[in-house]
Amino acid sequence: MIDTNDLLAAFLPVVRAAEWIAVDTEADSLHAYPEKVCLIQISTEAGDRLIDPLADIDIDPLLDALGAHRLIMHGADYDLRLLRKHHEFVPGAIFDTMLAARLLGDRQFGLSSLVEKHLGVKLEKGPQKANWARRPLTERMEKYARNDTHYLKPLSDKLKLALQQQGRLAWHEEACARLIDESSRFQPTDLDSVWRVKGSHALSRPALAVLRELWRWREQEAIAANRPPFFILNHEVLVDIAAAAAAHRPVEPLVPPHLSPRRRAGLSQAIKTALQLSTDKHPQLPQRTGRRPTEAERRRYAELEKRRDAHAQQLGIDPTLIASRATLLELARNWDKHAPELMGWQRELLS
Repeated sequence: MIDTNDLLAAFLPVVRAAEWIAVDTEADSLHAYPEKVCLIQISTEAGDRLIDPLADIDIDPLLDALGAHRLIMHGADYDLRLLRKHHEFVPGAIFDTMLAARLLGDRQFGLSSLVEKHLGVKLEKGPQKANWARRPLTERMEKYARNDTHYLKPLSDKLKLALQQQGRLAWHEEACARLIDESSRFQPTDLDSVWRVKGSHALSRPALAVLRELWRWREQEAIAANRPPFFILNHEVLVDIAAAAAAHRPVEPLVPPHLSPRRRAGLSQAIKTALQLSTDKHPQLPQRTGRRPTEAERRRYAELEKRRDAHAQQLGIDPTLIASRATLLELARNWDKHAPELMGWQRELLS
């Protein structure tokens, strides 16, 4: 484990000189709130290394060195968002083995499945849900973490060759560039929608006001306790309590017994605050922004769907890789506006 500046300084020349680098991260999103990067796994031709970003070290030089390489990653979306959010790191290029497998038609594209299929190695599923902020790591956790990057180079070699043979390597490069771009964009929080959890669409405006206050209260509790919000109260309970409170029904039977007296008092105060709001301060009901497609749009949608599905069957890939149903609807309504949003190979297949 590299957990001092001296050890990191000694490792940096290895990273800078590496011909290839495989990278993965581990976070503690199931155990802390907000989550943080707890481990960075790096494999090069020199071996596998674990970096401890929770130690008192400066990892900026490491991230600068990584940024100069095309990184091999698997299912990089979450890792990229995590590194961008917490360390402002955006790689210049990646080779995503999950994306490669999907473009080759694999329906089972988890790392374990791909390593077993292409390399004949069966990986232990391991402690995926472990608390990666704990120190020291157990031997089992270290082995699991190292395996996340250890096999990525030989796996990527096989997948890259298959992509070349099938003429899809350029598709993969474009998809990886799109993934980097989308993962590195700053997404401002929509304060009017972040609290609208599953099930909230069926609530009245007074109930939505209660739900909003309950969500704010739960956020404060989660941050103070450094625990994910669902440890305080899950979404379903929030919605049920909001509906009951707005209808002036008893909420106590809905409150889980594990909630402490202090939290029960906070929950009651949140409900009271919401119920005291004037009607004009209640959240608006969600508005349907869509419209029914015209007959011409339905025909264009059917034509696009038929074309997409035919290409997907011929290529042996998931049709949604070419375009989702929502994308097809947008294209059917206004091709000229939405076609430029497609990747080049998607646009070519649908044109």
